[in-house]
Amino acid sequence: MTSRNGLSSLLRPEDSVLVLIDHQPYQLANLNSHEPQMVINNTVGLAKAAKAFGVPTILTSVIAERGGLLFPQLTDVFPGQEVIDRTFINTWQDKVVVDAVKATGRKQLIIAGLWTEVCVAMPTIQALGEGWDVTVVTDASGGVSVEAHQVAIQRMIAAGANMLTWLAVASEWQRDWARTDSAAALTQVITQHAGGSGIAYLWEQQLLNTPVPASAGR
Repeated sequence: MTSRNGLSSLLRPEDSVLVLIDHQPYQLANLNSHEPQMVINNTVGLAKAAKAFGVPTILTSVIAERGGLLFPQLTDVFPGQEVIDRTFINTWQDKVVVDAVKATGRKQLIIAGLWTEVCVAMPTIQALGEGWDVTVVTDASGGVSVEAHQVAIQRMIAAGANMLTWLAVASEWQRDWARTDSAAALTQVITQHAGGSGIAYLWEQQLLNTPVPASAGR
């Protein structure tokens, strides 16, 4: 089991690879652990953050001709990128996906998908058993019930997985606001997808750029 303690256990963009699994209409139709629009928003925010940090992102669906194409909001982040369509329920049994992940040379495997208890739990547990350092993004995933989502999380934690929300993932990638090469891009993602935090940032910028009236304080 990979230690989750110490600085070296935090996510690094140069060693991360993201796999987004089965964000499709069929799965969304029976998503009951989260508000569906929130999951779409968070998944797209995660995808945009990965792109901002140069983190390779694998997109995969299961039997798309029946379950539907990946959400267009997601594929629009990676225009022209191939979506790997599978028959395996367990993504980590699909050689094409695993080979794509291995080809990146990255060791920190980050997974999000629908549903948590099936399409996220299976590859997470298998990859952990094969020695991968696995992080599950809980709020870019979801299950058919609150119980299903929570039990899946407990099961994956027991197997050694790390759990984070999408904004926590992005924050670990950034780590230091002095990293100006990624800070501007991340800030844009936050304003678009981080709800109140994004609005608060825009308000802060408004206040900083509003001249103080000459009569203020008199």
